Amino acid sequence: MRDKVNIAEKLAGVTEYFRPKIVASLNEMKVEVVKVRGEFVWHAHADTDDFFLVLDGELTVELEDGDVHLGAGELYVVPRGVRHRPRADQEAHVLLIEPKGTPNTGDAGGELTAREEEI
Repeated sequence: MRDKVNIAEKLAGVTEYFRPKIVASLNEMKVEVVKVRGEFVWHAHADTDDFFLVLDGELTVELEDGDVHLGAGELYVVPRGVRHRPRADQEAHVLLIEPKGTPNTGDAGGELTAREEEI
């Protein structure tokens, strides 16, 4: 990749909530942006941690033993195997980093599972 990535421009092209889009790759990882509003599905990733960096707005990562509240510029890593559910009362913009092939819904599957797509 020889071109720089403008995150704001990439986010402007995201029109659906909870549908992450790949903006870059490194090693075997994908770097994604996603818009979040409302509640996602409870899920876990058995083989990988889940990285959330809030770019704009506020995100709550609900965990079975308590919630983690994040504002712009804050990040949280959900350890592998830990059930969680992202939630945002108002639109939030989030950067994700995870291995290629990792479904956004983890072990839950279902209609919110997004196809990996580069923008």
